[in-house]
Amino acid sequence: MSYEYRAPSLHLIDTATLIKQGAEARVYALDALLPSPSVYWPSSSSASSSSPAPTPAILKHRFPKTYRHPALDASLNKTRLQFEARALFRCARAGVTVPRVLWVDEPGGTLALERIEGWSVREVLGGGAEGEVEVGANDERERDGTETPREDEEVVVGESEGMAALAPHGGVPALMTAVGEALARLHHTGVVHGDLTTSNMMVRMTPDGASPYEIVLIDFGLASQATLPENYAVDLYVLERAFASTHPASEGMYAGVLEAYAAGLGEKKWKPIEAKLKEVRLRGRKRDMTG
Repeated sequence: MSYEYRAPSLHLIDTATLIKQGAEARVYALDALLPSPSVYWPSSSSASSSSPAPTPAILKHRFPKTYRHPALDASLNKTRLQFEARALFRCARAGVTVPRVLWVDEPGGTLALERIEGWSVREVLGGGAEGEVEVGANDERERDGTETPREDEEVVVGESEGMAALAPHGGVPALMTAVGEALARLHHTGVVHGDLTTSNMMVRMTPDGASPYEIVLIDFGLASQATLPENYAVDLYVLERAFASTHPASEGMYAGVLEAYAAGLGEKKWKPIEAKLKEVRLRGRKRDMTG
């Protein structure tokens, strides 16, 4: 009788819920990382049974790519998995708020992470959940059989749940300051995220903390070690483009992010990054013009 080894994480994935599909990995939500044991006390005046609270988790699985040689694919997945885990550990030690790494399954290509409860910055700002198809106001009215609004008619956009929660704590300006401070802490560690978007920043309420909420940076699959000011500038430019594409008329919001970032980083380190950011913007505009 032959036995074929199967990585433990793959058994967990069978019971998890797929929440995101990417080119390199699939992300799953798991209600409980481990089965919940029950503790039973024999019958007595204090007889009771109890179960510890389950530990919800996120499983990030770097699945095999059939278009690559199996040996090369295994090597790439292992290297990228290791670097992502190390980047998260390094950030956590430096005080950057990131998901806790629960375990790493190299043979299975899986990373188990703390599940962050809250909203993405994209959702807070009204960009909708990632992958959500938004319907314009005109489309909605046509579907309902109502008239299309006049050009001078104001269309009221509903406030997101996250924005309603943050409104008593400074609203958008305070949120942008918190994002800038989080990015400054990240770049102080020498790590660049590689895919900074408002979808990869979570807002988690902290009622017992020093601040009412915190920014949690997630998805370090493209993270790398920075050696030059341009590395940090490119990271910032990626976020700037994400703001422009997902949140129209967001120039003022992103300016608040940069202001807090510069203050958190310090003038000595910010100046060369600022100069490189201007160069990167110029290259980006030329690329847009030439296609």
